[in-house]
Amino acid sequence: MTTVNQTASAPPVDAPAVLAEISGMLRTMLDEYGLDEIEVTMRTRFTEDLELESIDLVTLAGSLEARYGRQVNFAEFVAGLELDEIIDLAVGQLVEYVVRSLRAAGES
Repeated sequence: MTTVNQTASAPPVDAPAVLAEISGMLRTMLDEYGLDEIEVTMRTRFTEDLELESIDLVTLAGSLEARYGRQVNFAEFVAGLELDEIIDLAVGQLVEYVVRSLRAAGES
């Protein structure tokens, strides 16, 4: 079965490029709260540093699916985490998950 990527360009499969894309998604969200000056790094935590709430993570999940397709399933990713791990989730953990998912999809 062939899947069609609905985006204009193929998604990157390396951490720096994925970080840049996720940072862009987060900046768009943070702009709405007037927090566009926050630097997003691999160590940035969603709750502690960005002050995102669960609804914001739902929005991020939608952005991830729009960009990467169904091969990156944020809900599945967080379902494998304990509550304290979700609360302390760092951008780098998501970046690593996205890279793994894209590489796995490329190998199949």
